[in-house]
Amino acid sequence: MKPKEILGMIEKNGVQIIDFKFMDFPGQWQHFSVPANQLKEESFEDGFGFDGSSIRGWQAINESDMLIMPDPATAFIDPFCKVKTLSLVCNVVDPVTKEKYSRDPRNTALKAEAYLKSTGIADIAYFGPEMEFFIFDSIRYDEGANRAFYEIDSVEGIWNSGRAEDGGRNLGYKPRYKEGYFPVPPTDHFQDLRTEMVMNLQACGIEVEAQHHEVATAGQAEIDLRYNTLTLMADKCLMYKYIVKNTAWAHGKTVTFMPKPLFGDNGSGMHTHVSLWKGSVPLFAGDGYAGLSEMALHFIGGLIKHAPALMAFCAPTTNSYKRLVPGFEAPVNLAYSQRNRSAAMRIPMYSPSPKAKRIEFRPPDPSCNPYYSFSAILMAGLDGIQNRMDPGEPLDKNIYDLPPEIAKKVPQVPASLDAALNALEKDHAFLLKGDVFTQDVINTWIEYKRTKEVDALRLRPHPWEFAAYFDC
Repeated sequence: MKPKEILGMIEKNGVQIIDFKFMDFPGQWQHFSVPANQLKEESFEDGFGFDGSSIRGWQAINESDMLIMPDPATAFIDPFCKVKTLSLVCNVVDPVTKEKYSRDPRNTALKAEAYLKSTGIADIAYFGPEMEFFIFDSIRYDEGANRAFYEIDSVEGIWNSGRAEDGGRNLGYKPRYKEGYFPVPPTDHFQDLRTEMVMNLQACGIEVEAQHHEVATAGQAEIDLRYNTLTLMADKCLMYKYIVKNTAWAHGKTVTFMPKPLFGDNGSGMHTHVSLWKGSVPLFAGDGYAGLSEMALHFIGGLIKHAPALMAFCAPTTNSYKRLVPGFEAPVNLAYSQRNRSAAMRIPMYSPSPKAKRIEFRPPDPSCNPYYSFSAILMAGLDGIQNRMDPGEPLDKNIYDLPPEIAKKVPQVPASLDAALNALEKDHAFLLKGDVFTQDVINTWIEYKRTKEVDALRLRPHPWEFAAYFDC
């Protein structure tokens, strides 16, 4: 929509509040609101001011003034506000120069799409992430100098199979560990809640393909969105999180996209499907392995080469690496294969249509900042195409059944966030092409993650250490 159409939408729907949403540096939506009469047609060019120094990873206190610029293409009526509210996703700009702010993640995504077109390789990059999450009844956590704990509860948690619940009874039907994939109700407790999430997503203009229970116990879920272009898909990822969390909240439940909240059960991933197109022509379809084009194989070559650095954006939390542990069905092995889910790169074979030909990059998780994650994946793949990187031979066997002497030759993703940040520090020239990522963004990301997350965890004793070492 254009600005004038947004104003018409406001009048038609009786909107009273305009809510501006934008992304902070690590990857959380921030917002502020104005009365609807404050939004004019010229507001889409003049913007609205805010304090950038209070946003994580952004401006210094002496240069705090910033502007948000609403994008009319992102408008949706917020289904959770008591007063009729129109939400707009925004870009962030410098108020003096009016240039887009380099540390605004959405700006990086827009630059990635512009760079793709400038190469002449393709016009469009489509992304389709599969975002998984948990639905819990309760989460309690705290930590201090002399204590630390967390406690999760779920009506669906297998650990509650022996507990007296309503009226002293327990009706059972708790999915066993790693057996939560596709059971019908009553074992699947959250069919209706997920359906309501789907209805809310669709009401906000997000096309949904499917919803289902995932493998883990305790309400692990997945709602699959229809693919879209890079920046718009990243926008929809943030809308998805917002809508799913608030739908659960309205029912007295809480949702987390934390990759590994439960010990001994599957974590939550964000398998990301990617394809390149030129006009209406799918560029990843060909007569090579698994129906792939030479371009697609080179794209995979770029992902394999740069995967250690990519993980700093695609699996960007210390908790991410509790999920990415070798030998536990996690996609840690840097190989590609048709159908084989034990490889980091999979080529889905559901349809023979050239339009369905795509690459599925499996290591990312939903804690990521999707603007940075999708942009980095695209830049790695383009580097592979530009330099004709050979991905090697496909690996169609179960990687976990390979003899040790062969398995050790298969490279793996880093084992920790610290290692991924080290890899990014050494390998990021491919991200700087076309000024998509700036050196300042790379440096700030590495510094922020090391000081706020890696060092913060490293300095704290872990509860398990008391169980293992207190009597030493």
